[in-house]
Amino acid sequence: MSRGDSAQPARALAKPAFSDLQASALVESVFGLKVFQIRPLPSYDDQNFHVCVVGAKGGPGGPSEYVLKISNAEASRTPELLQVQTHALLFLRAAGLPTASVCRSKGGGLTSLVSADGSSRVTSYVVRLLTYLPGSPVAEVPVGPPLLYEIGRLAANLDETLEKFHHPKLSCLRRENFIWNLRNVPLLEKHVDALGQGRNRELVVRVIQLFKDEVLTKLKHFRECLNHGDLNDHNILVEASKSACGDAAYQVSGILDFDDMSYGYYVFEAAITIMYMMIESKSPMHVGGHVLAGFESVIPLTPVERGALFLLVCSRFCQSLVMAAYSCQLHPENEEYLMITAKTGWKHLQQLFDLGQRAVEEIWFETARSYTSGLSM
Repeated sequence: MSRGDSAQPARALAKPAFSDLQASALVESVFGLKVFQIRPLPSYDDQNFHVCVVGAKGGPGGPSEYVLKISNAEASRTPELLQVQTHALLFLRAAGLPTASVCRSKGGGLTSLVSADGSSRVTSYVVRLLTYLPGSPVAEVPVGPPLLYEIGRLAANLDETLEKFHHPKLSCLRRENFIWNLRNVPLLEKHVDALGQGRNRELVVRVIQLFKDEVLTKLKHFRECLNHGDLNDHNILVEASKSACGDAAYQVSGILDFDDMSYGYYVFEAAITIMYMMIESKSPMHVGGHVLAGFESVIPLTPVERGALFLLVCSRFCQSLVMAAYSCQLHPENEEYLMITAKTGWKHLQQLFDLGQRAVEEIWFETARSYTSGLSM
């Protein structure tokens, strides 16, 4: 979900509004593929379509299903950022991670700029065509400890693999005012009015202040890396398989949406993943331990990183909840998608604070410790 780097997201992100017919014509004119079926996919402020084409790109045996991604007008003003993210996608795929492949345009490019007539001006949008990945979103399947562990391990593997990624424009991933980077939690202060007055706002204000006091001062002690930044339960796909005992199990089959990719820290990726895996869980307070165990099987966190994990998870809840409320004011027609986190998010955030950092850490760390002692829950 490419959400723009401005600290003022109200600045006309201009979500594209292509019809199915227009999107089909784009696929044919830009990529040279004939569409026989197309349907829109949910998105935050870009536009995505599931596309089925006649024949296969590259001849028999090639893919016949794709995702057409049309970036919003704000993101399309920085095509070099989208280029770097697209190259990272290809790099990860080559390294064996389950990411999409990218279909080149008729001109040989990974991204293309197209123009569309709006009500008052012509707007340009970056378009890409990715292979369609199989599987169901994590949000649609029962998630138990084994899958949470695998997802945590996946998050760490992804960040570790990106250590080897190089690109001439890599510096554009230092997105200083990107409101979805966890280091920028204080920028939420500009948008808390969207919550109105009441308990939710008071809770967010409290988290922001704690972040300033207890996290910002420790950033220099965190280990830096590139983050995916949005490993939510709709951006991780899984497929069913049979476990050794014959029960249904799930394995990760795809990682979606690299549009929030930026420089951050290992502990940021761990916190973001924990927060999103809590959303649909029936035992949300126990999720963190299983995800952490998987993450630390690849990249063990330092004591100072572990000490910040609780507040970072709370801070990500605040980012998601505040920006959802704010974006709903701008795009009420997209409320159902924007408010996914809010359905349980406020309850989970309040529960975290009601239990307190020490009690939650005890649950998480003891659960994570059980894996190393062979007593995983």
